[in-house]
Amino acid sequence: MKKFSDFLAELETTDQIQKIELMNPAGEIVGLIENKPGSQGSIRVFNHLFKKWGSITKDAAKDGLKIYAEHAADAEENPGKHPNIDRLLNVIETAEVLTVSITNS
Repeated sequence: MKKFSDFLAELETTDQIQKIELMNPAGEIVGLIENKPGSQGSIRVFNHLFKKWGSITKDAAKDGLKIYAEHAADAEENPGKHPNIDRLLNVIETAEVLTVSITNS
């Protein structure tokens, strides 16, 4: 079974990305992922999802959970421990589509 690190190695690098903002249908920022230690993997995941799906839809969120692999199960068991995975779980639960804004450095 593939691990998060295996999936991450297959995603394009994102050194040029400064931050990713996630907005709800009302245009309010509901998530901010900055390109810094501890969240660089999430930058790569959300960049991939955006490029593949165009926004964070229910299907995109399911795809993201597969990429997060073992961390997705940990997030489900420990709400709040992995906020970026929690966002994907919320999209699946509510079917609310999040739009993505990427700021490059």
